Amino acid sequence: MTYLLDTNAISDLMRASPNLERWLAELGPGNSLVTCPAVRGEVLYGIARLPAGRRRSDLEEATRIAFVRIPCVPTSCLAADVYASVKLARQLSGRAMDENDLWIAAPALALGATLVSRDADFVGIDGLAVMAL
Repeated sequence: MTYLLDTNAISDLMRASPNLERWLAELGPGNSLVTCPAVRGEVLYGIARLPAGRRRSDLEEATRIAFVRIPCVPTSCLAADVYASVKLARQLSGRAMDENDLWIAAPALALGATLVSRDADFVGIDGLAVMAL
């Protein structure tokens, strides 16, 4: 099974969250972990906004390690098609979503991946499996 890690899951990985570390330890060899460009961008943006100093340097190093461990898959044309469908469906139902969240859900759907996130905004997207840790 493929799991796509959302921004908060990558953050948990960087902080060595016990819940995430326990789940990772239980994953079998047939499972894969990935993230997507929107998540990578959110993480890098969040760190770039911090003032220079030890905290920022520590987070930059943790980010480097996390992105070596969790590859960033390119956003495909299929993901763009899924994005359009999901965005329209959410708007028509009166449940619009943040653009970045749409660009995180779309690759997960296109890959058939389970999205690992604590963000409740992803619940209710048709066909999207979400795992909260």
